[in-house]
Amino acid sequence: MTRVPGWLLRHEVSIEPYLGTSAYGPRYGPAATARALVSATVKRVRDRTGAETVSTAQIIAAPDLNCPAGSRITLPDGRTTTALTVAHHTAPGLPVPASTEVMCE
Repeated sequence: MTRVPGWLLRHEVSIEPYLGTSAYGPRYGPAATARALVSATVKRVRDRTGAETVSTAQIIAAPDLNCPAGSRITLPDGRTTTALTVAHHTAPGLPVPASTEVMCE
């Protein structure tokens, strides 16, 4: 299986993976940077609870991206957002690259 080519991933994002909630609110792991392709795309999506919401950014990254729904993401323009949905795209046996798509608040 091929991966999304690195030369397509023109941006760098910082991701703090969502670890769950505590008595004090959401908990996040240490920040890690990842190469990605970021698009300011407004779309209507369903979040992890099934509620309909609006996404204002889409991130395409490598298939091994560690970014569960609820993660805190800092985009290249400095805006901090939250991952609404995460989709891992694979197509074994087909000539298309594997990638991870993240829709952000």
